[in-house]
Amino acid sequence: MRHLLLILGDQLDRHSFVFDGFDPIQDCVWMAEVSAESTKVWTHKARIVVFLSAMRHFAESLRAEGIRVDYRKLEDFENAGSFVAELASAIKRLKPQGLILVEPGEWQVREDFRLIAEALAMPLEIREDRHFLASQADFEKHAKGRKQLRMEFFYREMRVKHQVLMDDGKPVGGEWNFDNENRKSFAKQGPPLHAAPRRFLPDTITRAVIDLVEQRFASHPGQLADFDWPLTSQEAQLALEDFIENRLSDFGDYQDAMWTREPWLFHSRLSVVMNLKLLNPRVVIAAAEKAYRTGRAPLAAVEGFIRQILGWREYVRSIYWRFMPDYINLNSLDAQQALPGFYWTGETDMNCLREAIGQTLRYGHAHHIQRLMVTGLFSLLLGVKPRAVHEWYLAVYVDAVEWVELPNTLGMSQHCDGGIMASKPYIASGKYIQRMSNYCSGCRFDPAKSTGPDACPFTTLYWDFLMRHETRLKKNQRMSMQVRNVSRLTVTEKAAISEQAESIRHSLA
Repeated sequence: MRHLLLILGDQLDRHSFVFDGFDPIQDCVWMAEVSAESTKVWTHKARIVVFLSAMRHFAESLRAEGIRVDYRKLEDFENAGSFVAELASAIKRLKPQGLILVEPGEWQVREDFRLIAEALAMPLEIREDRHFLASQADFEKHAKGRKQLRMEFFYREMRVKHQVLMDDGKPVGGEWNFDNENRKSFAKQGPPLHAAPRRFLPDTITRAVIDLVEQRFASHPGQLADFDWPLTSQEAQLALEDFIENRLSDFGDYQDAMWTREPWLFHSRLSVVMNLKLLNPRVVIAAAEKAYRTGRAPLAAVEGFIRQILGWREYVRSIYWRFMPDYINLNSLDAQQALPGFYWTGETDMNCLREAIGQTLRYGHAHHIQRLMVTGLFSLLLGVKPRAVHEWYLAVYVDAVEWVELPNTLGMSQHCDGGIMASKPYIASGKYIQRMSNYCSGCRFDPAKSTGPDACPFTTLYWDFLMRHETRLKKNQRMSMQVRNVSRLTVTEKAAISEQAESIRHSLA
């Protein structure tokens, strides 16, 4: 055997760089399901099913092409349970002359493969992941000479480079960003009528994986009764077409809105298939732009959606690789609180958290505002150890891969990276949640109150956060208005807020 091509669960791309120069006579694909990837964090059952079933479907599609696949299933008797052990076993059995790997989505996994190849004196070629539109060299060129890294400027460069929503060298509509037209709430009447996302019911392969996960990972969080994620490139394309046709036009208006028992609203559900590499982001961006150009979706909605992919998705990956491995241990706010137990059960009196976490445990999904401004906001205000927050997000969301989850959690959500990722902490009182959802109408807490038995914990902790970090936040121009509001509190009010905040932290320790 000439080359053993190593393909991981988030690299299911038939056009991957790993296949360049592939010879079906001399080369072989290696794939392995290992229990360590499901247990290093307490992984949601649906996330396990997504990865295992998508891998099995991909392997079958390769075999249908006549490609040799050395595949280790989780239930195989000989399965050693880790990438390192499984790869060592495969090298011993297959005796390849060299290994080829596209850069993994996790720094430690890359290191593990590099070290095992070194230990076995086996040549390992790590190739760039061209699924992405920006290489690390591109980002280093962008970052050179900048005192601060900000997504907006990177996004504009990407728009120009790839000629996305550009006319005659200028952004379509004369603006780079249409946020001022987006992010509306539903008001009292609730969401307008909309089509639910297309479902992809489990086939024979997926049903077998579901049974395996229910048996082998019975104690893990999450449910599988509603499992309907797309798991092949064909299903990914159908999911994209469904979103473009039925929800993109309203995505901009309501991308930040939340509503009880509405897990999907106008969101795409495409992050899963993009992060598994079953759907190329270029295809998604082109489809969205075409919808604008042909009059099927307004510019504000299309630009906002494209910014999430061409802007944030590319930016967070670049941040991850530029600052790892140190990034994972950053804790600039010195947050030391334990993650509350209700994050694993959804059992809390706070209705917004009960809704967001309950939905997460049921589907393995929550949209970006539920993550940033409900579950993430509470842990930030409470002062939870960022590593614990990261491990929870990595565990419970089906689209979580460390390159995208870690910077979004530590940088954007918990602001514990010293401002590398974002220029300010995204903090708000319970009034924000009340404005963007109907969660507060079913809650015993009052978002307008910061003290007293019916005070909203979000509001209490919001003011406490501002007071605890006042010195630091005063230096941040974007936080000046919020910090100034602290000076309007009396000494008595400040003391009462601090006491109630400490009581909350103590009750959740």
